Amino acid sequence: MTTGAAERTTGSRAGRSGAALCWAAVAPGVAWAALRLAGLDHGPLVQLLAFTPYVAAGSLLPLVLALALRCRWPAVVAAVVTTALVAVVAPRALPAGQPSAAGPTVRVLTANLLAGAADARALVDLVERHRVDVLTVQEFTPGAGAELDRLGLDRLLPHRHLDPQPGTVGSGLYARFPVDEGGVRRNRGGWGFDQAYGTVTVPGAPPVRVESAHPAAPYAVDQVGHWRTDLAAQPPATPDGPLRILAGDFNATLDHAPLRALLATGYVDAADEVGAGLTGTWGPYDGDPIPPVTIDHVLVDRRIAVRAVAVHRVPGSDHRAVLAELRLPAG
Repeated sequence: MTTGAAERTTGSRAGRSGAALCWAAVAPGVAWAALRLAGLDHGPLVQLLAFTPYVAAGSLLPLVLALALRCRWPAVVAAVVTTALVAVVAPRALPAGQPSAAGPTVRVLTANLLAGAADARALVDLVERHRVDVLTVQEFTPGAGAELDRLGLDRLLPHRHLDPQPGTVGSGLYARFPVDEGGVRRNRGGWGFDQAYGTVTVPGAPPVRVESAHPAAPYAVDQVGHWRTDLAAQPPATPDGPLRILAGDFNATLDHAPLRALLATGYVDAADEVGAGLTGTWGPYDGDPIPPVTIDHVLVDRRIAVRAVAVHRVPGSDHRAVLAELRLPAG
């Protein structure tokens, strides 16, 4: 074999190895994009899809590799994958147009109290400092309720409908304004989380039905069915009827099809609306190196304008509180 032939053979082998490496790097992104776009969140995929924003960012690496190794078709496929994933994720970082609501401004805060272990003083300070008008809490215990009132929450938010329970199933709704037609709805999922609700009457605006949302968590494969059941049972928006707000720990991100189906009834995600939809609200958990994911949300009727959203740490809880400043339609 001549030297030239040997060089061509070596180059051919290197080219095939490079192409194989590129295809191997691109393949996981192809599978992920297909699952996300098709809404195939089943079994262990439910947990994985929560990390789609990180995968979208990481999808640039196979593209760069394919371009560097001059692997034409892997580069084309990698570019399509990156475009698809960025297209579903990037809008959460961009503000959207808002309806021309002309009513009063209300501030809604939601917080998961981790079976009552959250720092009550920190939560009351958040309510006072940010002039919160409506507070929804999950994993709300009798001890947490008593401590919050001892620290002055009864003065700040005197109207409420509460369902304190030992452990993680309790729920509560507090408000600065009168709360009528209060009740508690129990999710049918394995954990049976309760959801306190009531109609809040804000002067100058139509009544608003507010509910503290807490569907089951898909922490294991055998819990995914409960998760789907609870999300499907969340009260849909009534875009031609009364205003609704769902605020709480949904145990789902915008990359999960059941949550997107709920939004499609006439809600918008407040954080998504103002470009804060990629801010993590849960994780790491128990010291595990889990990147934060966005599973706590304030969902509002699409007739309500979202002015601002911020996420706040609450010591003692594995969740961060979500604060949404909203403007209601005029009453």
